[in-house]
Amino acid sequence: MKAELSRRDLLAAAGVGAGALAVGACATDARPIPGTLGGSDFRRGHRVRTGQLPEPQGKLEELPLLIAGGGVAGLAAAWRLVEAGFRQFRLIELEDETGGNARGGRNQVSAYPLGAHYLPVPNREAGALRHMLRQFGMITGEQDGAPVYDPYQLCADLEERLFWRGEWQEGLYPVAGLSAVDRADRDAFRRTMSDYSRATGKDGRPAFAVPSAYSSRDPEFLALDRLSFSQWLEQRGWRSPPLRAYVRYCCRDDYGTEPEGVSAWAGIHYFAARRGWAANGDGDRELTWPEGNQRLVRLMAQQVAGQVATAKSLVRATADNDGVIADVLDHRSETTHRVRTKAAILAMPRFVAARVAPARVPADASGYAPWIVANVTVARPPAGKGTPLAWDNVSTASNSLGYVVATHQSDSASGGPTVLTWYLPLSMETPAAARHLLLQRPLESWQALVRDDLLQLHPELAGAITRIDVWRWGHAMIRPAPGLMAQAADRLEDAVRPPLLLAHSDLSGLSLFEEAHYAGVAAAEAALRHLGHPVESLL
Repeated sequence: MKAELSRRDLLAAAGVGAGALAVGACATDARPIPGTLGGSDFRRGHRVRTGQLPEPQGKLEELPLLIAGGGVAGLAAAWRLVEAGFRQFRLIELEDETGGNARGGRNQVSAYPLGAHYLPVPNREAGALRHMLRQFGMITGEQDGAPVYDPYQLCADLEERLFWRGEWQEGLYPVAGLSAVDRADRDAFRRTMSDYSRATGKDGRPAFAVPSAYSSRDPEFLALDRLSFSQWLEQRGWRSPPLRAYVRYCCRDDYGTEPEGVSAWAGIHYFAARRGWAANGDGDRELTWPEGNQRLVRLMAQQVAGQVATAKSLVRATADNDGVIADVLDHRSETTHRVRTKAAILAMPRFVAARVAPARVPADASGYAPWIVANVTVARPPAGKGTPLAWDNVSTASNSLGYVVATHQSDSASGGPTVLTWYLPLSMETPAAARHLLLQRPLESWQALVRDDLLQLHPELAGAITRIDVWRWGHAMIRPAPGLMAQAADRLEDAVRPPLLLAHSDLSGLSLFEEAHYAGVAAAEAALRHLGHPVESLL
């Protein structure tokens, strides 16, 4: 690795030629590495697309309510139903376990995430989520009216570090070696985002909120959706390479997409929407666990365990005057049975719902970002010049998003073995080309890519990498392209129209835990009202 990055290197980090890491790497060590190649079950997922489905067999089953999809939104819907005292439902999930892209894994060293790995302290407006966190013991009380979070659930110090100009520094924005233009662009950007964070629309709502359903629908802010984030930055004249590299990192981190493909509204939302509400100055912190957000989805799943059936897919759903006719495929027995239900919640991505219930969900051209997540077991923790090991570790010289340390909350400083969870959104290719790469590339090639990236950053790990487990996400998250966000309010309103209700983070255009949770709760409460069950809204 170079000891110092030039301006050309920074431009490369901002996107010029950055696809090289995503499509190939030259292995520095030919020895085989133990590990597995996993991912969501695309064969099961593609059954609806191919249309090769058995006809329904057996007696028609009657059921008050069906939830199809056991990701965050489906589990949140089920959690809300049980919270309201309603258990006359079934949740079906295509995979062998629930959790969606918040799933995790475990080995002899530690639990680790397979996807989403943290939850920012929620905003004041996120009442339903805060209610759940209080129920799970993550909010332990109040102080001066603000929630008090269990300190053991909050990310321990040090939270973030950045490899910049040959050494590690605290934070994710360079602090040294900036030109006068770099500093001016950085300061102007920060002031603008602070202004947007405090802004209120003519409808009295904050310009940007989390969940986004609480955001202003003022045309002044919605007009931002007509531009890409890159175009918006160009209009402002902000071309500083460190700023552009940082913005690129943030867009890829939350959206899996380059700034050129991100709506300016979504880009600004990343920086301006989070106003975490907590006592003790904890509002800008994150909740995290060794297994990442699997902690949250497992707690929800435990509440509804008796209502969950895995390895089952909803393959057809049709609404009529009496409710919904649903055909459910059992992937273990390869049989389909038919269910009549008074209402159904389709807690699945929009492109899947459009195939399952085309009369309810029109097809659209939304794209989905593919990702690679690798969990790297090492005999000793990484080191490096400058700031010591943090929870989140990012390099300006890599096209990956760096890694988080699974054991950070407990013993990351002990010097013993740990697991590094390494992230790479395949954002430089088209989603279709990236998904083809996911299916064709063997485990050994992915392992070499991950190993080389880590060893370039941490040569001291040579000989210490003992295992690399690779997980593929073909449709990890919706891409918030220009034109998508301005229609979010209409999608969210339409989603809670019974008897076929929709629940997914796709509805907001932002693949965030808070968005999926909100959509699930909203669908559950609408279903309860439709079924005549009393419910006092948490939203």
